[in-house]
Amino acid sequence: MEHTLNPGRGVNRLLRLEGLALFAAAVTLYAMRQGTLVLFLELFLLPDLAIALYVFGPWIGAAGYNATHSTVLPIVLAAVAVAMAQEPALWLALIWLAHIGFDRALGFGLKHATGFRDTHLSRPR
Repeated sequence: MEHTLNPGRGVNRLLRLEGLALFAAAVTLYAMRQGTLVLFLELFLLPDLAIALYVFGPWIGAAGYNATHSTVLPIVLAAVAVAMAQEPALWLALIWLAHIGFDRALGFGLKHATGFRDTHLSRPR
């Protein structure tokens, strides 16, 4: 009997769950560090401004989007903020990580240069 489960679908669900966990952890830490709701709401969608780079073509758009939607930069920012005791920079890093986690939970992945809808969570066309 052939197994009909699609392993790619399970991986996608796992990555989305991982995004939800990142979102929840970042929001929890932000609240524990007494970040304000107003600042959170003002900055939460800021990384999505990188979508505007798609006017310069899919390669530049994908590079800009991926730079602002990868966890590398906000984790580095958080580490530097903690090392230098810069609470506002830590808040920024946590808001940024919350945004990335939220996007992943919704199924928005890092972009391939082949098109905006081609992500690491979907198959390129």
